[in-house]
Amino acid sequence: MDDRLRVTRTCVVPTSELRWSFIAAGGPGGQHANTSNTAAELRFDIETSTAFTEAQRLRVMEKLGPSVRIVAREERSQLRNRDLATERLVAMLVEALHIPTVRRKTRPTKGAVQRRLTAKSQASERKSSRRYRSGDD
Repeated sequence: MDDRLRVTRTCVVPTSELRWSFIAAGGPGGQHANTSNTAAELRFDIETSTAFTEAQRLRVMEKLGPSVRIVAREERSQLRNRDLATERLVAMLVEALHIPTVRRKTRPTKGAVQRRLTAKSQASERKSSRRYRSGDD
């Protein structure tokens, strides 16, 4: 098993920083679900993690807070619930680390303005030709 969890190209979380606990999940599965600790709870402390640069840490903490808690109890298998929790953590961190591109304002080209104005005048002409005129009887 790999001892690191790759989030992005530049961000790799050591698995030693992940805190796992397992609890009874309940739900479907009968007696197995009532006697087995199949639900996985994952805790990750962002403040003390060595996986981030300072800028990344500030960005993630702004969006997720100082720590993250994820509970997965959908599956009957502890291993599958553990995988689900890990996938959710990676997805949350990827989304938190994403820097949205800034939209730059642009001006329409002369051709685009001309096409728009031509289309408007054609639509106006088309609609005005449908109007009833009193002298047309």
